[in-house]
Amino acid sequence: MSVVRWGSGLGATAVLVATGAWVMWPGHVDARLWGEVRPAIEARLVAGSHGTGYGEAEPGLRARWFCRAEALELAEHDGLVRAGVDTLCVEYGVRARTLVECGGAHFPQVIRLRREADGDYQVLSQERPPDGAGYAQWKNTHFSALTAARLDNSVSSTPLETAARTHFGLPAGAPVGEC
Repeated sequence: MSVVRWGSGLGATAVLVATGAWVMWPGHVDARLWGEVRPAIEARLVAGSHGTGYGEAEPGLRARWFCRAEALELAEHDGLVRAGVDTLCVEYGVRARTLVECGGAHFPQVIRLRREADGDYQVLSQERPPDGAGYAQWKNTHFSALTAARLDNSVSSTPLETAARTHFGLPAGAPVGEC
């Protein structure tokens, strides 16, 4: 084989590898924008979870919801933001100086926000997938193919456990039990 053919083959291979890497590389999320919209998103998640857990029905547990969102896709246009997020909300309480997990939910969402005159963001809408058979179709129609593939990864509950321990005045190593 001639050097020209080898060179062409290597060049074509390099282009294919670079294209594949570009397609598979996770999307860029604007850290500044995410820092601005995340508090509004997480506050909405907590508010939406209130009243849905077992622990809230047991006053002695002093249960409370803790929520976390991770940005998967984030786009801003004319003061409106579309945030594709992976969310985790866990209801924690405390019993005998032990943190107890009473319930939780983990699923992707698409949240739309608007920047208000004071600079804060307000949640306009919140969409989440249906349970069961419609989940895969919803996921594929609301997220890019790359993002949809990444949704099978779980969001870590460690930051939520840490926040709950702090909220309830428990030591950092306090165990987590079942409600």
